[in-house]
Amino acid sequence: MKPTRPAVLAGILVVVALLAWLIVRQIYSELPRLPWTAIPTVLLLAIGEAYSGWMTRARIARKPDTKPVEPLAVARLAALAKASAYVGAVFAGLFAGFTLTTVQLLTSESPGQEFFVATGSFLAFVVLICAALYLENSCRVPKKPDDERQDF
Repeated sequence: MKPTRPAVLAGILVVVALLAWLIVRQIYSELPRLPWTAIPTVLLLAIGEAYSGWMTRARIARKPDTKPVEPLAVARLAALAKASAYVGAVFAGLFAGFTLTTVQLLTSESPGQEFFVATGSFLAFVVLICAALYLENSCRVPKKPDDERQDF
């Protein structure tokens, strides 16, 4: 599995944001209100992934008072991180599209509230992407110093 490239995630985010903006501005009045509950939920997921990354990094480095980590568990965490990063990019793009639509309608009360919910959700998903990239980076096998390498 290759490491996730942030440029690809940024590209996904921008494309989805533009598509969402094009679609949402046409059907905005027919859509239900955005739920604010996405913000704390996604932030809790981001905290969980960041903590998992911190603990995994310590366990892989065999820091004192940590148990060795199972290789299969690290592979699963890396897959979770990769999936979270891509899903986070898609949903961040979706909420960015909502933000672009509602920023133009800030004079009304309802779109004003939705602007803050959409912006908060966008930022929460960006935090999730960062936590996922940290977790993925934490799952890497550390390189051995030059003096420990064996040349064959």
